[in-house]
Amino acid sequence: MSAPIKILISFHIAPDLIEKIKQVDPNIKILYDPSLLGKPRYINDQHGAPIQRTSEQEEIFRQMMSEAEILFGYVPRGYSDDLKSHFPLLKWNQSPSAGIGWGVYKRGWTETDIEFTTNSGTHSTPLAEFCLMSMLMFVKDYFLMAKQKERHHWQRTCTTELRGKTLGVVGLGRVGKEIARLGQCFGMRVVGNKRHVDGVDPKTCNVDKLYSINELNLMLSESDFVVLICPETEETRGLMGEEELASMKKGSVLINIARGSIVEEEALIRLLKSGHLGGAALDVASKEPLPPESPLWDMPNVIISPHSASTADSENEKLTEIFVDNLHRYLNGKPFRNLLDKKLLY
Repeated sequence: MSAPIKILISFHIAPDLIEKIKQVDPNIKILYDPSLLGKPRYINDQHGAPIQRTSEQEEIFRQMMSEAEILFGYVPRGYSDDLKSHFPLLKWNQSPSAGIGWGVYKRGWTETDIEFTTNSGTHSTPLAEFCLMSMLMFVKDYFLMAKQKERHHWQRTCTTELRGKTLGVVGLGRVGKEIARLGQCFGMRVVGNKRHVDGVDPKTCNVDKLYSINELNLMLSESDFVVLICPETEETRGLMGEEELASMKKGSVLINIARGSIVEEEALIRLLKSGHLGGAALDVASKEPLPPESPLWDMPNVIISPHSASTADSENEKLTEIFVDNLHRYLNGKPFRNLLDKKLLY
């Protein structure tokens, strides 16, 4: 009998999902103890609240890490400094996140032989719905409705509609394409930006027109809504600086569901205050949690989501489906689905 395949699960997961993993191969051994993990704060909390383990619990947890061949979940808090010393046998980590590239790079994990796979694709629907919700809130002036409701004040008004507006999507991966598709369903003109556009048919990206990286400012200038859903890399950090934000159409709205580092936050605040930008919907911030003193909290035309737009009650089921598929591939020597490119960082 061959040695067991030991899988450490580092987040709270339902028993039926663990059973699905066990059914892949009788030789699988699951290393999972909920009492050693942070208490979930909401449904499908894959991080968990910080936990103080007893010395005995810590010893058990370290032993589990030292035996794991596969990690399903995030690298536990406090063990990211020297991954190989804590996980000497680790060959593969299936992350619950899609955007892990920059984190893997800055922690030096790109220099290891560990393979990383992402949760790419599972967040397409909730993130696209968040963008659609945000756009509808602006065109239907939900902010005025909320203000009048608070004052018990009834006064008729006039709003606008999404049909005919231009939606610009920066990053046309799986999420970006779904956002573009929903935009087209609402009669919007949809344009997009991606790293490589030569020979790419815009229809395959659900957009009416494609722009190259060098044409970003041109795309921004004609978009009523701009959605950021590009990966975090050296090229994209600070991508939306003062010049780019000023290039945006006057009165337009920025929606950031990528990473806070993509936008120069101080420049964003200035252009919101000046009235050049009509608003923003932010699921991410340059510093998280967003500091209480940030002016963004008090701006009536800014929607703030606590990096939760991607989290849905179906997430763990979708994540487990990807993991089970990849586990079959791992055992059969086939290429991984959603394998992180350690050079491109996505």
